[in-house]
Amino acid sequence: MNKTVLITGTSSGFGASAANFFAEKGWNVIATMRDTGKASGLSNSENIFVSQLDVEDTASIHSAIDAGIKRFGKIDVLVNNAGYGLFGIFESASREAIQNQFAVNVFGAMDVTRALLPHFRENKSGVIINVSSGAGVTGFPMASIYNASKFALEGWSEGLRYELHSLGIKIRIIEPGGALKTGFMNRVGGESAGFQPIDDYMPFLGKVNQVFEVLQTNADEDAVDKVVKSIYDAAIDESTRLRYAPTSDIQPILKARRGTSEEEFIEFTDNLFISKIS
Repeated sequence: MNKTVLITGTSSGFGASAANFFAEKGWNVIATMRDTGKASGLSNSENIFVSQLDVEDTASIHSAIDAGIKRFGKIDVLVNNAGYGLFGIFESASREAIQNQFAVNVFGAMDVTRALLPHFRENKSGVIINVSSGAGVTGFPMASIYNASKFALEGWSEGLRYELHSLGIKIRIIEPGGALKTGFMNRVGGESAGFQPIDDYMPFLGKVNQVFEVLQTNADEDAVDKVVKSIYDAAIDESTRLRYAPTSDIQPILKARRGTSEEEFIEFTDNLFISKIS
């Protein structure tokens, strides 16, 4: 019997590519998205079942899970992929914009997971894969709100891992770089448009934009393929591994954060950002 994966945010980017990849591997795929009219990026595979799911709407979450189980009989893996990045100056962001960032990136993943856990407990198995970011490991200029949401996602995942281990349920975290090369940035622009400009920050903004332009040119060209492969590997991995960092562009920063002293890390990031934006 083929295994089944439920993936959120499959209208584009990592989500759409992951849905197609799992289907190619013979999996049943419950491909969920807020607007099912945007499913053009999905293949016509008979293994893919498209279902409406808005991570901010608990009724739609339960409906999509029930429909998926009715269609395929069982769900083996959950991929919490839905999310977006709010980029801009913290002071200029409205309280509502910040709450919306957490509503999708953190509370949405929590609500989908909570809704599916009874099914996993009943089957005494399951894998939960949370798509985080290199921004869930270290801070970046103009990304403090997005950083906060992904830091929260990682902390929750790490703590939840202990709670679910005895039940046979695994937790995985995917930490991609390369987001600038995916459809992820399309929503970034729309969400960030609500920031109110503050003149004192304008010199900083000009310089930090130049830094990000350089980082964008260095982003992995094959980031999507690498991330999708790591999501699939995490789904079938029998080990207790927690984190996967598939793209090479984020590796130096992750290594500096986790493999050096605090002083060495601050010096590294100051050279990367402060020296260029001061």
